[in-house]
Amino acid sequence: MSSGKTIFLRRGKDESLKRFHPWVFSGAVHHVDGDLDEGDIVDVCNSEGEFLARGHWQIGSIAVRILTFDDEPIDGEFWRSRLAAALAVRRSVGLTGREDSDIYRLVHGEGDNLPGLVIDIYGKTAVVQAHSVGMHVNREAIVQALREVMGDNLCAVYYKSETTLPFKAQLAQENGFLWGECRDNVARENGLSFRIDWLKGQKTGFFVDQRDNRHLLEQYARGRRVLNMFCYTGGFSVYAMRGGAQLVHSVDSSAKAIELVNENMQLNFPNDSRHEAFAEDAFRFLDEMKPMYDLVILDPPAFAKHKDSLKNALRGYTKLNARAMEKMPSGSILFTFSCSQAVSKDQFRLAVFTAAAICRRRVRILHQLHQPADHPVNIYHPEGEYLKGLVLYVE
Repeated sequence: MSSGKTIFLRRGKDESLKRFHPWVFSGAVHHVDGDLDEGDIVDVCNSEGEFLARGHWQIGSIAVRILTFDDEPIDGEFWRSRLAAALAVRRSVGLTGREDSDIYRLVHGEGDNLPGLVIDIYGKTAVVQAHSVGMHVNREAIVQALREVMGDNLCAVYYKSETTLPFKAQLAQENGFLWGECRDNVARENGLSFRIDWLKGQKTGFFVDQRDNRHLLEQYARGRRVLNMFCYTGGFSVYAMRGGAQLVHSVDSSAKAIELVNENMQLNFPNDSRHEAFAEDAFRFLDEMKPMYDLVILDPPAFAKHKDSLKNALRGYTKLNARAMEKMPSGSILFTFSCSQAVSKDQFRLAVFTAAAICRRRVRILHQLHQPADHPVNIYHPEGEYLKGLVLYVE
């Protein structure tokens, strides 16, 4: 059942695969048997020629992303079974078949044993994102399997991989519908409506991973003056409004994001004067703001996408949190996050604590936050735990 193309590992470099880690690094490769193109299916064998796994070959520090540790073909049945298993997880945690919610992540890369693939569901549209050439090469087979697994719950598949595929692969990929077409881009999350910009928006068009944390914020919002920094489409802002906030201010450097925030407010709270949005640099806004906000959300983009930029990222988190804390009245609540995979929970917490010490504020941890159940972490791949958050009481 061989794929016909094989890589052999250096002696002693098979330990991580025996622990089911889904990556093979280029330094572990001894030699290749067969001509390989990026995205090809390859078998991985140890130095004695024993089969270990099968996956996608790619150029870079990660040489193979493992699809299976069994000697099985990567065919239509493989894609169907993996997608069906992913859907079963979402069904088991109550994310499917709901009238008040039709937004969830169906496939979360390594967390669903499909490294390099992300699929988010918005109503009856699936937005597919490939982070590897192998997944790009198999996109048509993935779409066919997706249609079979989702059935009548799917009317369109949009492919959004223009910015996520390795640029050196020179695929010249353009975003667009792979199957069907749906212009209804309003979806529901916990009874709230959001316009999803899967055409030009960040990620797949919405930050699905903050759903549970938005719901928690709603419980703290009553009567508070809320500042949502790096607001993007205003998810936290909309939840704060429903939670009974006295006022909500949304800030993002992108004018397009501010347009979406205002659209989402109109969908849920038309002509409600409690909300105002500002297209402005976050640090400048924090420098100039008055000490009026007693509930602040700091959810910046990833400060560190690689370990090389870790030190600067930690300084950035400290600086950002210190700027906010020094302007927050006693008794305020701070929701602060890092989505940088290279930053550990302990490193992020130390950066935030350093900010508190700089400001000489007494701070209590109320909650430690993480990604939701539809962004599962493969127990053999701890690197998949990327979202870290703290809810703090600031005196």
